[in-house]
Amino acid sequence: MADEKQLSELEAADIQEIMSLLPHRYPFLLIDKIIEIDGDNSAIGIKNVSISDHVFQGHFPGKPIYPGVLLVESMAQTAGAICVKARQMDGPPPVVYFMTVDKCKFRKPVVPGDVVEFHVTKIRSKGAIWKFAAVAKVDGQKVSEAEISAMLVVE
Repeated sequence: MADEKQLSELEAADIQEIMSLLPHRYPFLLIDKIIEIDGDNSAIGIKNVSISDHVFQGHFPGKPIYPGVLLVESMAQTAGAICVKARQMDGPPPVVYFMTVDKCKFRKPVVPGDVVEFHVTKIRSKGAIWKFAAVAKVDGQKVSEAEISAMLVVE
C-alpha cells in the first residue's frame, strides 16, 4: 500500500536540482523549476519571463518578444530533466541530446512578465530514445506546441 501511495505522489525540482540534472547554465538554462513530476511520464516546467532576460537586448528592442526557439528548448529541457531524474543511478548522470522537433506551432507571443508553463507528456521511450508531446501555456492559454525527441547518453 505504501508503494501505491508513493507512485501516486507528484514530485518537483527546484533550480538546484535542475542544475544537477542538466549541464545547462546561464544564460542557456531556460527553466526555473519543474512541478508535478510523474516519474518520466509527465511534468510541468516553469519559466518566469523577465525584461532582464538577456534575449531582450536584441529580440526586439522596443517590442520584446521571447524567441519561439527558446520556448522549444525549454520544452526539451523540461523533458530531459525528468528523464535524467527518473534514471538517477551511481556515477555521472546521462547527457540528453535533442534529436528532433516535429509538429511545432507558435500561437501567441510571450512577453516579459509572462509565466510560461511547459507541459510535457511522454509519447514513448525505447532504449535511450524518448519522444514527448509538449505544450507551452501562459495563463492557461496555449502559446506553443511541439513533439520533441531526445537521446540519453552516459558519457
